[in-house]
Amino acid sequence: MVSATASPPQFKEVPTSGERARNAKWWYSTFHTVTAMVGAGVLSLPYAMAYLGWGPGTLVMVVSWCITLHTMWQMVQLHECVPGTRFDRYLDLGRHAFGPNLGPWIVLPQQLIVQVGCDIVYMVTGGKCLQKFFQIVCSTHCAQFRQSYWICIFGALHFFLSQLPDFNSVSAVSLAAALMSLCYSTIAWVGCLSKGRGSEVSYGYKKTSGGDYMFRVFNALGQITFAYAGHAVALEIQATIPSTPEKPSRVAMWKGAVLAYFINGICYFPVAIIGYWAFGHDVADNVLVALERPAWLIAAANLMVVVHVIGSYQVYAMPVFDILERSVVKRWSIPPGLMLRLLVRSSYVAFTLFVGVTFPFFGDLLGFFGGFGFAPTSYFLPSVIWLRIMKPKRFSRSWIINWLCIFIGVFIMVASTIGGLRNIVADSSTYQFYS
Repeated sequence: MVSATASPPQFKEVPTSGERARNAKWWYSTFHTVTAMVGAGVLSLPYAMAYLGWGPGTLVMVVSWCITLHTMWQMVQLHECVPGTRFDRYLDLGRHAFGPNLGPWIVLPQQLIVQVGCDIVYMVTGGKCLQKFFQIVCSTHCAQFRQSYWICIFGALHFFLSQLPDFNSVSAVSLAAALMSLCYSTIAWVGCLSKGRGSEVSYGYKKTSGGDYMFRVFNALGQITFAYAGHAVALEIQATIPSTPEKPSRVAMWKGAVLAYFINGICYFPVAIIGYWAFGHDVADNVLVALERPAWLIAAANLMVVVHVIGSYQVYAMPVFDILERSVVKRWSIPPGLMLRLLVRSSYVAFTLFVGVTFPFFGDLLGFFGGFGFAPTSYFLPSVIWLRIMKPKRFSRSWIINWLCIFIGVFIMVASTIGGLRNIVADSSTYQFYS
């Protein structure tokens, strides 16, 4: 007989290189997820609509919202799919699903593409928005700097912030970033609404060659995919929430994720639809850049974007830091501590800064990384893992839904990767590097 005073069994941990704090509340998952998802991608949604058009563009956005909400639910459930074990990382779950040898090769490259790709895009976004803010508030009496200098200024902040040790230490930054994302998204669509629809605005297809337009459409799919990017860090976020058999972490995490998706919806759809309505097919790949009035409000919105991508960069960088530091400790036996963080994290920030300064093509980067990394991790890899671990009955509702997610996700991955890469090459041919 079990003693009435016996304590309930606790979930054991997948081995890590250090202690993991598990004292987060359910709302922490909300603003971490919002920070991870509602980022630079929201500003390019009108641009994606310009190539897809009203009907297909709206349909792709709605389908993407539904698919990724479904796969987010799967990730939350899979975190504790083995009784007594918590899979704190996407990599740990991949090892369990595909085996210790194959799992890392399937999961780790995709996750790193998402996280590193996001940080590169956020370097570009932060620098461009800093430049736009400076141009608005000091347009007449100040010397104008090159865009690459502004990206470097933004990147310099992260050499300091990257020394924060873990997810819980960036909670305040992440909360501020989540609030800023809601604010600047609202300013973007309200600004477009107040601007109104110009007399020469057209919603027809852009005048370009058939081949070029097809690649631009493929790139637009990737831009929408980029906007649904929280899955790559979902398990790491859930790992900060305490869990017991009576109150498993999936309950709190799902509660936070649903609220995050609601915020996601009220940010994405108004920006995409009203932004496209206001500018038509001539909308810029960053809708805030296209807005000029009222000047003080647009300046504030650009500064809000800067605050947001500061937090988003850290949310995506933390899992990468963990992977890199574990690898360095294991390979070279360097003890964990301040020196290790300075070496590894500063090198990572320098790398993302260099790539961002070299290839500052905001829309093209969104499309490429959206297809190459985000489509697998957000659209179909959770469904593949679900089929392997949970094994739903063939032709059941779960089986059919998951295979639909896989087919749609694979198509988006292939198409948007091709489109984004082609557009980067095409735009690079006319760009003056480090200008």
